[in-house]
Amino acid sequence: MSQLELLKKLTTIVADTGDFESMKKFEPIDATTNPSLIYAAAQMDQYSDLVNQSIEFGKNSGGDKNDQLTKVIDKLAVNFGIEILKIVPGRVSTEVDARLSFNKEATLKKARELIKLYDDAGIDKNRILIKIASTWEGIKAAEELETEGIHCNLTLLFSFAQAVACAEAKVTLISPFVGRIMDYYKARDGVDGYEPDKDPGVASVTKIYNYYKKYDYKTIVMGASFRNKGQITELAGCDYLTIAPKLLDELNNCSDEVPQKLSVENALALNIEKVEIDENIFRWKHNQEAMAVEKLSAGIRAFSEDLEKLEDYLLTKF
Repeated sequence: MSQLELLKKLTTIVADTGDFESMKKFEPIDATTNPSLIYAAAQMDQYSDLVNQSIEFGKNSGGDKNDQLTKVIDKLAVNFGIEILKIVPGRVSTEVDARLSFNKEATLKKARELIKLYDDAGIDKNRILIKIASTWEGIKAAEELETEGIHCNLTLLFSFAQAVACAEAKVTLISPFVGRIMDYYKARDGVDGYEPDKDPGVASVTKIYNYYKKYDYKTIVMGASFRNKGQITELAGCDYLTIAPKLLDELNNCSDEVPQKLSVENALALNIEKVEIDENIFRWKHNQEAMAVEKLSAGIRAFSEDLEKLEDYLLTKF
């Protein structure tokens, strides 16, 4: 059996891509997208119909050009999500505008608008995860959305404080970013990389997973942003892992063993202190992790920049 087949026995595999053909090939349960992936996919000829449909929708929605563009962006994200749901049996993550990351009310409004677009297309909200950056405002918005039955994926998660706050908010799923954590420490330490069992990104997800299982939090831990195959196999047993097509291909073409590294039983046996969290504690503890502060800010900026690129590209199509 391939490593991918073995991994699927231990972990739910999610495709980290906007490319439908990759999803058909690797048969993941769920799929996740972001502005970077949608920007890349929107420029591919095979998805021109989805782009054109979104533009027509925006043009017919009324308002000024900025209002129309916003409607086009939302509809395009939902159009991709609808197509993805024809392939995966589970859920798709659709991202809220990263520029709203520090505005709880605007995040709530956008999330509800996205869910309405899916509902208008006949898609049940239980098949959607609204993807929100793990700022305090984002976490509080997600907490409210969850009470409405709107499930959330809290992304750009780098600190343990973010993870604890998400669990206390009862969000459906979190996406700690393994590769970006490693990138920070590689640059800081001046090294080319780490052995998988010494990788700082792997260690972060392991700590979160063990804490969640120790205290019976229901929030799903989905490792994300992988740089190499070793990071993935070192987290075998994690609830979910979202993996890009290139690494899915590597796993599919390798027949090495994949031993289970994470388990509820092991977590329950650990001596882990319970952490209290409120806004002040969150902001202080998150601030104490320089890596997390830098990477959260950089991630929000990058997603915002890619969204602006997508807007510029779509304006040429108006």
